[in-house]
Amino acid sequence: MNNKIYWIILFSLLAAACEQKKETTNAGENLVTEDFPFHISYEKPDRPLSAAVERIYDAYEHIRPEAMELYSQFRYTKLNGFDYNGGDGTITRRDPSKVIFENGKYYVWYTGRKSPVKPVGMSRAKDATDVIPSADWDLADIWYATSEDGFTWEEQGIAVPRPPKPQPGWRSVTTTDILKFKGKYYLYFQAFMEASGLRGDFCPVSVAWADSPDGPWHHTGGVVLPNGPEGSWDQYSIHDPYPLVHDGKIYLYYKGDFDKRPEFNPSKIRMQGLAIAENPLGPFVKHPLNPVINSGHETTLFPFKEGVAAIVQRDGQEHNTIQYAKDWVNFEIAAITELLPVAAGPFVPDAFADTKDGRGITWGISHFINAGGNWNHTILTRFDCDLSQDVDDQDMKGHYYQHSPEFHWKHGLNEKQKERIQKQTEELKNNQ
Repeated sequence: MNNKIYWIILFSLLAAACEQKKETTNAGENLVTEDFPFHISYEKPDRPLSAAVERIYDAYEHIRPEAMELYSQFRYTKLNGFDYNGGDGTITRRDPSKVIFENGKYYVWYTGRKSPVKPVGMSRAKDATDVIPSADWDLADIWYATSEDGFTWEEQGIAVPRPPKPQPGWRSVTTTDILKFKGKYYLYFQAFMEASGLRGDFCPVSVAWADSPDGPWHHTGGVVLPNGPEGSWDQYSIHDPYPLVHDGKIYLYYKGDFDKRPEFNPSKIRMQGLAIAENPLGPFVKHPLNPVINSGHETTLFPFKEGVAAIVQRDGQEHNTIQYAKDWVNFEIAAITELLPVAAGPFVPDAFADTKDGRGITWGISHFINAGGNWNHTILTRFDCDLSQDVDDQDMKGHYYQHSPEFHWKHGLNEKQKERIQKQTEELKNNQ
């Protein structure tokens, strides 16, 4: 055999060895016989893949969560400067707005209640009076605080008080969020006209405006985002109004509670909607594709790249996710994580910049309910994360938190469950 033929045969054998070998199953499907590689390719390989592996390439920005800009864990820090009267339930601060930076300091607005007694509970709403609240957020006003560093806060007082009866919000004004638009400031909030629990948690959205973040605030006295018509998903609840600026317009996201069914816990479905206006005072037009997010207990969003990202926590099929909508309407899951902030109000420097390259967030204010084991005691807290294009904090990119055995044992079986298990065991014994 001459050298030329030898080299031709050798190269042919090497090429065949390097080529992926395939077998044909009885169903006629091609099946790769080579093992999946130890060093996974960042680019989608040209070979058959399982649905799970295919999803890594098709559904996510990167094959590793720690390399994704919209993946983060969350860290929490106790805030200084707030007194809660020993946690007896007579003082609450909850549902913070986005944080903004004006006049050389940070500002945050929130639901504040200071009542002589703690709430009686929504189930006893008929016992509520003008001084006895039904829920933690009943008989509340909108308060605000400022901070030099984001950790120590000084409460400045009431920004928007409850208006006189019968104006929307006369019973309680809650769950506010801030907008800065063309040099003026706007606070959107839930406007209650009855004690929460009498029929549910029913309310529309109202708005107040000011020339300065320090006020004075002018309550419009009207409804800027009404409940939907009878039979619609948002006929009762229009919660968590959350404004951003996009394409020169006000994009007001909000939450609705609907489809209440007593056999489930939680009994209601919670989803997020969108309404759009050219003027901060309306009229707002609800998007025809509402709801635009199918899960989440509160509403928290921020511009990211050309689109908008959402923190989706607690309720629904897609809770504990970070989602993204390039078109600001059609959201897809970008990442799955844990310990997401509840009722998060992030610091979003470009929330009102009408940006086409949103930079993301690294911190904000959220709340803890059931503080100290008291369901009528809610406190504000700081959260930190890395959901930013400008930060690469790998200490925020872990995959899980290690909880103690004591933490897990706190979530043990109730008496009804123990009785069921005991009954099952007795049945097994009797059937032997």
